[in-house]
Amino acid sequence: MSFLEIRNMQVAYGGIQAVKGVDLRVESGELVSLIGANGAGKTTTLKSLCGLLAPSQGEIIYQGENINAKPSYELVRRGISLVPEGRGIFGRLTVEENIKIGAYIRQDKTGIQADMQRTYDLFPRLFERRHQQAGTLSGGEQQMLAIGRALMSRPRLLLLDEPSMGLAPMLVKKIFETIKRIVEEGVTLLLVEQNAKLALEISQRAYVMESGKIVLSDSASALLKNPSVQHAYLGG
Repeated sequence: MSFLEIRNMQVAYGGIQAVKGVDLRVESGELVSLIGANGAGKTTTLKSLCGLLAPSQGEIIYQGENINAKPSYELVRRGISLVPEGRGIFGRLTVEENIKIGAYIRQDKTGIQADMQRTYDLFPRLFERRHQQAGTLSGGEQQMLAIGRALMSRPRLLLLDEPSMGLAPMLVKKIFETIKRIVEEGVTLLLVEQNAKLALEISQRAYVMESGKIVLSDSASALLKNPSVQHAYLGG
C-alpha cells in the first residue's frame, strides 16, 4: 500500500474541469515532483490533497484511508501540510509570530520550542530577522518562512507549490538544498515546480501533467533524458 495514492481524481471549480482523472502515488520517504506548464492542474491537485478543494470524483488514499471528505484542519492534524504558491505569509506579524502560527494544532510547548530552533537551524536568516515584520522580508526569505511555518506542524507529508517562483538563482539553490535536507530527515514530499530541471535533479520519481491529466510518469533520471520532456520543459 502506498503512503499516498490518488485514484482517478477529478476536480472542477468555477465551471472548469481542472483535473481530469489523475492517478498518482507517493511512497513513504520519497521526494516526488509534479511538473507541467501553467494551468496544467498542478496547484489544483495539491489543494485537493490538503482539503482546500473537494474532488468531484475519484479517491485520495492517505496511509490507507480515504480522506476525500476531510477538512483541511483535520488533515494538518494527520500530518499533511501545504506550502502554498505565493507563500501566504502574514505580512504584519513578525517572523517568529508567523512560525508559531504553524504550530497552532499543538500543545507541547517543549516540542514547539525545539521545532522553532530546528527551523532557525534550517534557515539562519530567519533567526536574524525573527523580530522583523514578515512583509519586509525579501521573496527568498518569505519562502524560507513559509516552509519553516509548515514544518512546525510536524508534517509526515509536505506539499510544496512553486518554491522557486520569483527567486534569484542563488536563493533557489539554497531552498532546494533545504528541501533535500527535509526529505533526508524523514518527511515525504510532493513538489510542484515550474523549474523542471531542478525538480527532476532532486526527485526520485516524477509525473508530467498537461491539461489536467498525467501524460508521463517515470524515475526522475529517466524523465531528464526523455526527448519530449527535454523539448517541452528543459529547453532541449
